[in-house]
Amino acid sequence: MKRYFLSLVFVVFITAIMISCVKTTFIDMSALFSDNMVLQQNTKVKIWGKTDAYATIYASGSWGSRSKCTADKNGKWFLELPTIVAGGPYTLHVTSGDIIKTFNNVMLGEVWVCSGQSNMEMPLIDNDTYVNNAENEVAEANYTNIRLFTVEKNTSFVPLDTLQSPGWLTCDSTNVKDFSAIAYFFGRELFKQLDVPIGLIHSSWGGTSAEAWTSKNGLLKMDDFAETTQKISRLDIPRDSLQRKFEQDSIQMFAEIKLEDKGFDHGMASYAQPDFDDSDWTILDLPTMWEETPLGNYDGSTWFRKEINISENLANSSLTLCYGAPDDWDQAWVNGVKIGENNVWNELRKYPVPPGLMIPGKNTLTIRIYDYTGRGGFMGEAGDFKLISENNTSISLDKGWLAKKGFDFKDIKTIPISLTDPNVPTVLFNAMINPIIPYSIQGVIWYQGENNVGRATQYQTLFKNMIGDWRAHWNQGDFPFYFVQLASFLARNVEPVEDDWAELREAQSMALELPNTDMAVTIDIGDSIDIHPGNKQDAGKRLALNALAKTYDYDVAYSGPRYKAMEVTDNKIQLSFDYVYNGLRSTDNKTLIGFAIAGADQQFHWAEARISGKIISVWSEEVKHPVAVRYAWSSNPACNLTNSAGLPASPFRTDSW
Repeated sequence: MKRYFLSLVFVVFITAIMISCVKTTFIDMSALFSDNMVLQQNTKVKIWGKTDAYATIYASGSWGSRSKCTADKNGKWFLELPTIVAGGPYTLHVTSGDIIKTFNNVMLGEVWVCSGQSNMEMPLIDNDTYVNNAENEVAEANYTNIRLFTVEKNTSFVPLDTLQSPGWLTCDSTNVKDFSAIAYFFGRELFKQLDVPIGLIHSSWGGTSAEAWTSKNGLLKMDDFAETTQKISRLDIPRDSLQRKFEQDSIQMFAEIKLEDKGFDHGMASYAQPDFDDSDWTILDLPTMWEETPLGNYDGSTWFRKEINISENLANSSLTLCYGAPDDWDQAWVNGVKIGENNVWNELRKYPVPPGLMIPGKNTLTIRIYDYTGRGGFMGEAGDFKLISENNTSISLDKGWLAKKGFDFKDIKTIPISLTDPNVPTVLFNAMINPIIPYSIQGVIWYQGENNVGRATQYQTLFKNMIGDWRAHWNQGDFPFYFVQLASFLARNVEPVEDDWAELREAQSMALELPNTDMAVTIDIGDSIDIHPGNKQDAGKRLALNALAKTYDYDVAYSGPRYKAMEVTDNKIQLSFDYVYNGLRSTDNKTLIGFAIAGADQQFHWAEARISGKIISVWSEEVKHPVAVRYAWSSNPACNLTNSAGLPASPFRTDSW
């Protein structure tokens, strides 16, 4: 024992000498640490970086705090520095030996991460999107105590420690125009109410799915993603090797698709031939997503055919085939001859028809939609589907199409993994979330879900796993996580229908089962033809109301009515709600709309509805023995239920059919 003790003392002594002799040659820190940064007030903020092995690092804030740590054998260091009540500007010094890193204009305040897909990414000024009153908003956006940080887009198969960013910027008319509109409006509302510095860390990417924002550990809990996630995590090999494999697998995948797609016969588009027998195809009108039709829910391809009759004059003129924006890619044929294809998503199509290809009388139009992920079909409006001539004579093409599944990706064995595809599971967490952990934050706001429409059942688990996953990695407990429920979009249904957007909204609301979460409802501020509605002000403000009420204990109304319970009374169903406040209302003080009711046959009919204090009675002459009610159960519902605070009711259903 004595010999062991002496040996231990010797090791400690030598280690101490080594540490004391370390000469610091560099200090590297994350781009999160820059001039103009906001550090979370009243906590111990995490500060970290890399330096020489065993070097001693000191951090000191001019607000009066000091801390130190020793780097490990790999040069990684981490310390916690106490902060005080919000204020500033301050200076932060990080030093070791003769090296001093100084950060100026540092504020102590409230730090929020703002993440998701395109509706979170959408900046105030952009050529492809539009924010209401954007020019005036930008001109007036001079808030020196709101600070903006943007994580540049990146993907990785393994967790990264580093990120690319311009650093922290003060909020002014120059810097805000390229920043997330919703994040800005959220932060502006907090600043106005709290009167403390606000730091907004923006990390989002349009058109991305929740599984890409979830870590390996979060996805291994789900059978749908476990195998793929394990495969991806093993891809820490040189990029040129990965690129070669991706190219080889892509060739193999498309070869398998040509074999699996029933619309092709030995490479020829048999479904596009005028004499093909389509008598067993599904009849539908466009635009639609095939998940909303009897075709069902799948990724792959669907073929659409339509016969039209044209006059001799029209056949002899220059013609253009026009139709709604495909989701995702398309190919088009006229009378069996391909006239165009495009792999650009969400863009209206206009394909010139070669002279002489269309003939007087009967002609056959064929469109093949290739859907790689999410929903598949057509966006836009019925008026987008037409055949137009050089003198603007047109034939409407929205009615009476025939549709048939081509192939389902579930039958494809080879799925290539792209180095740059932001929808590969884990890659955005690895590259755009992991590098900002463990920066001390107050909470997260989130706007995403469009890319997971059509997979609502899966999203019920995935979204909750993702929230828990982020909280586990940050190790800050159940920090606030507030999210936007999807806005209204697409054509309005004439009759009550099953709807995958409604189901995704329901899946989002199930995350409210988790502690310290809440939801901003935007069913009233969507856009039927634009998945990126321009009213980002109300979306940001409603997120801020969640934070003010639940994080900062302000006495403000923050939620619209949420369905609580139902009771059948004679031929009516009585509905009760939470978050009524001083009573239920309709937005225009007119008759309530958006309710549908069904009996045991599960056939829904539009219903009448009436407010009686804090209860709504729902009924229909067509349903004598009602058992279920749905409200705003559509991608783009006509609905008008609010509470006394003017906040819209969340869509809901009382059934689980």
